[in-house]
Amino acid sequence: MGLFTLGEARDELKRLRPVLEEIVALRADAAELGAVIGVTGGPPTPLGGLPEWKATTARLDDLMTEVQQTGAVLKSLAPLLIDFPGELDGVDVDLCWLEGEAELGWYHRPDLGFAGRRRLPS
Repeated sequence: MGLFTLGEARDELKRLRPVLEEIVALRADAAELGAVIGVTGGPPTPLGGLPEWKATTARLDDLMTEVQQTGAVLKSLAPLLIDFPGELDGVDVDLCWLEGEAELGWYHRPDLGFAGRRRLPS
């Protein structure tokens, strides 16, 4: 896929918000269900057991695929971290969004990753 302009990346993030919110909710459900069915056997949960865990993880896979099919790169599930490959002043960058941020306001060089994150110029 091609590079995102800043405007396209912001529009795509806005369109993906419901998907991302569902990922966050299902991520928590999957963790809770996983504890119940795991080797250590966590306390029972009203969410269910193995069948519900399988359904939850299958839905999570579908949603993560939906994000990736936009051309965005899902870098982390917890916390949710998404990069939109783009260009800034003629330099390849990743426009970077982290769960909890109100908008897409950061970027970094692809070779530096999250540690090289900088605020987008105004």
